Amino acid sequence: MSAPEEEFYSEERWQNWLDRLREEDLDPEDEDSARLLLNLQDDVAIAVAKILKAFEDDELEQEETMDELADIREVVLAEPAFDDEDKLMLVDGVQTSLVAVFYSAEQYVADGVADEASVEEYVQAAVEAETGEDLDRALGLVAAAGTRVVDDEELDMELLEDVEYGLVTEWVNGLDSLQSALSDPEVIEDDD
Repeated sequence: MSAPEEEFYSEERWQNWLDRLREEDLDPEDEDSARLLLNLQDDVAIAVAKILKAFEDDELEQEETMDELADIREVVLAEPAFDDEDKLMLVDGVQTSLVAVFYSAEQYVADGVADEASVEEYVQAAVEAETGEDLDRALGLVAAAGTRVVDDEELDMELLEDVEYGLVTEWVNGLDSLQSALSDPEVIEDDD
């Protein structure tokens, strides 16, 4: 089995996004700023979706897949060099959402689909775990929900309507990006 020639995601690509964020006047209340941050998040989710597809199509073996995911995670979750505290906080929010994308993908590759509950039940249990301040358990439950998203179970974002904003809502937001990426893995182009 020969490894695919394509590079799924590069440090240069991530840095290009960060450079754009440095140049922009970011206001999370502004639609264009929000879209730019979402595009950054979706772009990474698309790369993860492509790795998962290559794994499912037997183009990548399990170990290679885990290596690819680890490479992207290392690039994306590294502390960005921003002087602007507000922008750093916004990028941190994107990174937090993407943590769940990486954990879900890795769990899916390592262990397959979590089959003890539905997406909705896993997310509700994660919310309860976060309320009880058991964040490791909450992330594990969100990742379990994510394996089901990878397996084509639908994640309905309405299930977070009454949930107080916190880590679980950020993580599930990342799963929403992954769901979109899996259904339509089109590369997001910089629309300068």
